[in-house]
Amino acid sequence: MIDELEKAVYIAIKDLREYYMKPGSISWGILFPFVFALAFMFRHGGLTTWLAPGMISLALFFGATSMSGMSIVFERRIGSFERLLLFPISYTGVALGKTLSSFFLGLVSAIPVFLLAYLFIHVAPAHALLLLLAILLVSFSSSSFGVLLSFIIREPEQVMVVMNLVRFPMMFLSDVIIPVSLMPRYLSWIALTQPLTFMTETIRYAYMGSCDIVAPLVAYTVSFIMGLLFLLLAAYAIKRSRA
Repeated sequence: MIDELEKAVYIAIKDLREYYMKPGSISWGILFPFVFALAFMFRHGGLTTWLAPGMISLALFFGATSMSGMSIVFERRIGSFERLLLFPISYTGVALGKTLSSFFLGLVSAIPVFLLAYLFIHVAPAHALLLLLAILLVSFSSSSFGVLLSFIIREPEQVMVVMNLVRFPMMFLSDVIIPVSLMPRYLSWIALTQPLTFMTETIRYAYMGSCDIVAPLVAYTVSFIMGLLFLLLAAYAIKRSRA
């Protein structure tokens, strides 16, 4: 187990060295959530206490998924991903390594939005330790989701097109921007199928001390289970890619 984790960390370090400064990772992983948060801040006269957790969740989500899309699709295109599978590491270990690199970029992506929240919202998080746990959970779940999603993309130039076809509907159908409790009933049921809804609820509870629609224990539990499920499905997708 420790040996697998060590190998996964080496894969993550390699990815960070090779893909961290790629244009796609920077523009969609770091700049987009920051600019999006700025747009809402200027539109509404500042980040509100309710909106800030959604912007933090969005930054983590976009940052983590952007990294995995760039690295996996590019490596599959040039054939280096297949060489990676020749090393003595399990498919789950490979998926974990790819997830860890995306996990790190997700954390970095949230920093600018955190700074905005710190400057414009003079309210301390209600539960600081839970906020840290929520951030780690959201980044992990987003990372493993991005790794899984990358296996439906064949060409590097299609990465952001396909990613955004998935991410943008999730962004508007979860409670990142609009409270699920204010949505029509049929949309609220759709929102409860979105991973981003549960991710955002974990951060919102830790930040505000209250959730919009999902109980805190449910939000944290579902986010953790989703992260593990996406990781296992990504490992299965890697195995299927060799068939």
